[in-house]
Amino acid sequence: MKLTNRLLKIASLVSENKRLADIGTDHGYIPVYLLNEGKINFAILADINKGPLENARSEVKRNKLEDKVDLRLGSGIEVLKKGEVDEVIIAGMGGILIGELLEANKEVAHSVDKLILQPMQAQEELRQYLLNNGYEILDECLEKEDFRIYEIIVAKYTGKNTHLEDNIYYEIGKKLIENKDELLVEFVENKIKKYNNIISKLGNKDTEAVIAKRNLANERIEKLKELI
Repeated sequence: MKLTNRLLKIASLVSENKRLADIGTDHGYIPVYLLNEGKINFAILADINKGPLENARSEVKRNKLEDKVDLRLGSGIEVLKKGEVDEVIIAGMGGILIGELLEANKEVAHSVDKLILQPMQAQEELRQYLLNNGYEILDECLEKEDFRIYEIIVAKYTGKNTHLEDNIYYEIGKKLIENKDELLVEFVENKIKKYNNIISKLGNKDTEAVIAKRNLANERIEKLKELI
């Protein structure tokens, strides 16, 4: 099975010989791939919708992995019990939703060794949630696929909140900078373009709200430039 770049990067972050849960599994491509590769021995595949779960069931049967997989219908990590798995993947959802799913079953979220999270948007809000609710961000990486750069966050609950000295690190994860991710410069340049577009669209209006937005965008641009 050939995974897309995004899914392959997520799969690479799973530790060997761990029990894995893939939440919002869709076709179950990541756990099926990892089981076929022999990297893991057991996986729980969960989805809130019957259609995607049946797609995953078909993929599991096609690969003759029924004895190594448990398929569950339900919302987020509420389908899991404490101690059932070591690591959890939640990928392809919004960052706010991912935070809500973690909040909905703290017992499980707090007990696993690793959370591998790939938010499609609201990455900034997800980092804020994690760092303000006792999670440590262990690692971050970027992956490019079809002209889009995806952010992947690896976290673990420690019970200690983390204060960041600058809000820019909610937008650009500190680990990306520390790791000197090979896509970091392109990623930051894309952010700068986004803020320049915002400024252009605001035009020459001088209402209080527009001035505030323009100032914020300019401030972010300057801070982003400092990162590269």
